[in-house]
Amino acid sequence: MIPVSTSRARQEILASGIVRVGYVAAMLVATALSIPGQNSACSATGGSMTPSAWSAPSSVSAIAPPKHAMPLAAPLRVVVDIPLPGLAKRFDYQSFDSTTNRLFISHMRGDRLDVIDGRAGKLVASLEGFPGATGVLAVPALHKVYVSVTDRHQVAVVDDRTFKTIAVVTGAEFPDGIAYAPEERQLFVSDEHGGVDLVIDGTTDERIGLVPLGGEAGNTHYDGVSHCMLVAVQTRNELLAIDPRTRRIVARYPMSCDHPHGFLIDERDRLAFVTCEGDAKLLVLDLRIMRTTATLKIPDDPDVLAFDSGLHRLYIACESGTLAVFGERDGKLTSLGEYRAPHAHTVAVDPATHRVYLPLQDIGGKPLLRILEPPER
Repeated sequence: MIPVSTSRARQEILASGIVRVGYVAAMLVATALSIPGQNSACSATGGSMTPSAWSAPSSVSAIAPPKHAMPLAAPLRVVVDIPLPGLAKRFDYQSFDSTTNRLFISHMRGDRLDVIDGRAGKLVASLEGFPGATGVLAVPALHKVYVSVTDRHQVAVVDDRTFKTIAVVTGAEFPDGIAYAPEERQLFVSDEHGGVDLVIDGTTDERIGLVPLGGEAGNTHYDGVSHCMLVAVQTRNELLAIDPRTRRIVARYPMSCDHPHGFLIDERDRLAFVTCEGDAKLLVLDLRIMRTTATLKIPDDPDVLAFDSGLHRLYIACESGTLAVFGERDGKLTSLGEYRAPHAHTVAVDPATHRVYLPLQDIGGKPLLRILEPPER
């Protein structure tokens, strides 16, 4: 993603006649490519994103946090710094593949995709040719990695075994966050400035649809419990649910904050954590009743989130150079402190080892990946 100030400046461009024509054309294409005859897969309603018969699965791997977690001055300690190639400029999203323990990092203004062996703590490859890379998603079931390449207005498809680009999908003005619907084998890509979600067939890697959102797309995530695609529409201050089978909007949910862009879903506990760039708020949303149960103040310019399902720990990386850390228990969040580093606005986590990955664009004039872990590990 890009900072909210830049994003809002682009709204003036969207108001121009040229972009309006392109937007209307996209809406017509989206209508033509929708599938009204298909049965619905998404169980969302106006008041819930949780099926009435659903119950949380038992798990022996989750580690319950302390009942009375005390805030820590330093919630993370450094394991290693890994030097990275390229310019000392902005990183963006990351995707951790737990089947290979590989971390894929979009080096947005380094115009490359970095591949890290998370367990060995070393650089495996640095792939050039991805100018303005933002969103990235590894899909192990397809042996592919999808990368939003904003400067070319396309999504690149990379073979995760050869690291070769095997396809390119066009049709997005500013592709950003990416999510995968496994039953439909489809990718949904936030087009932040196009006001749509771009839909890609994961088998053929062809564009098969555009879903009009009615505003700028923030992040997109798939919820495996409701079988819905959830999208933040940041200029409307809302989340919306899309049925991935019919590619139609099922429900819209207003958010009580300014410019919600980033969010994550805790499927097991039926929570969504929503961050808002305009007023630096964190909302805790109960997906059973679609109501906000808590609103917390967080550091300025929140961007990327990561959730450690093993430790029940939420990480929020902020453009202001702060990584905020929260513990979650019984649907409530407790601050565990902050870790500060310049430009620490993107974060990923390995829920098996509990290692935290923090790319930093300029440390002594060079980019690096900082690997951290909780001090109690």
